[in-house]
Amino acid sequence: MNTIALYPGTFDPITNGHYDIIERAKKMFDHVVVAVAVSVDKKPMFTLEERIQMAEAATAHLEGVSVVGFDNLTIELANEHNAKVLIRGLRAVSDFEYELQLGYLNNSLDDTIETVYLMPKLKHAFVSSSIVRNLLKFNGKTEHLLPPEVQKIIGSMNSCTLQ
Repeated sequence: MNTIALYPGTFDPITNGHYDIIERAKKMFDHVVVAVAVSVDKKPMFTLEERIQMAEAATAHLEGVSVVGFDNLTIELANEHNAKVLIRGLRAVSDFEYELQLGYLNNSLDDTIETVYLMPKLKHAFVSSSIVRNLLKFNGKTEHLLPPEVQKIIGSMNSCTLQ
């Protein structure tokens, strides 16, 4: 049986913590769909197309990983891709309550889809997209927080677009 997992998020931008979870999820499931949310409410720094491009670049060498953009319910997207598992990342205890509520909500919408929570390796536990965005606004060092392919894409962007 081909088990498909969906890893939804804003990925603004995709970080080493996200990448770590994707790599580990790929060892557990046959295929991982990285689902980049439009997330207008979060007012992302990068466009949906840029975030998709970064996620594709970071995961291009991983067999069995694909990237899609979406603007609908996560459960609907999971059903569109025949995914029976949702991947969610937990960095800290503070993430747990929100993620638990989200998992229960998704289960109430479709109880055939399981949510699996993965923690990034300790060295990535402090990394978040919001930390990276704050560093980028002030031209701070981000090489240690981002996959090299993502760092290259961001580095090639005009610094004016990152404000």
